[in-house]
Amino acid sequence: MDNKVVVTLARAFVQRGWRTARFNFRGIGGSGGEWDEGRGEIDDALAVITALRAGDEPLALAGFSFGAYVASHAASQTHPRHLVLVGPASQNFTVAPVPQGTLVVHGEADEVVPLAATLEWARPQALPVVVVPGGGHFFHGQLALLKSLVLQHLSASAD
Repeated sequence: MDNKVVVTLARAFVQRGWRTARFNFRGIGGSGGEWDEGRGEIDDALAVITALRAGDEPLALAGFSFGAYVASHAASQTHPRHLVLVGPASQNFTVAPVPQGTLVVHGEADEVVPLAATLEWARPQALPVVVVPGGGHFFHGQLALLKSLVLQHLSASAD
């Protein structure tokens, strides 16, 4: 919830006028529950969406690393207007297929999730992946670039 990439994503969405919610997955920080290998964490994300979404209000989802895996599955059930996945955990989890127009950003030198794993996931979907040259998993020194990519995407895909 307090990871600098997650905070950067939230700030970009707020800057474009979206209400945002960040939360810890079960068992992380002060949250209750235990790790459920992704299943329960997807349910948790859907519960947050249900609790905070007003009627048919447009929805945008973003996730980083494991959170991108969760967001991809939540998106398949909620059909957000915007979906942003950063450094998706495509090597260790089955990231769901996502709609065209999804912004996927990955660091070229990601030391946690190899770029090749995300390209392998994206390839069958003909889904573009924005590669940040020299970028690692946590985008050290490149958060401003990441934020600008998200802002540009939200502006370009605004209804």
